[in-house]
Amino acid sequence: MYKHILIPVALDHESLISRKLTLSRHLLSEGGQITLLTVLESIPGFVSEFVDLKFDNHLTEKIGRKLSETVGNASDVSCKVVIGKPGVQIALFAEDNGVDLIVVGSHHPSAQDYFLGSTASRVVRRAGCSVFVVRD
Repeated sequence: MYKHILIPVALDHESLISRKLTLSRHLLSEGGQITLLTVLESIPGFVSEFVDLKFDNHLTEKIGRKLSETVGNASDVSCKVVIGKPGVQIALFAEDNGVDLIVVGSHHPSAQDYFLGSTASRVVRRAGCSVFVVRD
């Protein structure tokens, strides 16, 4: 059983949240904690010059509220939003916060994913803890 489970949530894969939560609760030890984490990628400098968007004030709060609404009043789940490259930030968050299992979603790989790599494969390579890959 695991004490702290991290569930990375991609904005375009919200439909997997309930499935990942159900699985995580089966693997969670009594009194354990689940964290939902969304990683927002930084806007490149050349783009930010033309776009007036402040992540810290606008999008992170909006995404955080959306995650919280998704889990309702669940006392065993907390929600976090960080900025950076998902494959890197997920592994760093896990290391910095004592996560002992990451439950990450992945679609069936194709030739494009083989050459470019998916977030799930990056997490598996970088994580210092166990990673459970859920196929959609």
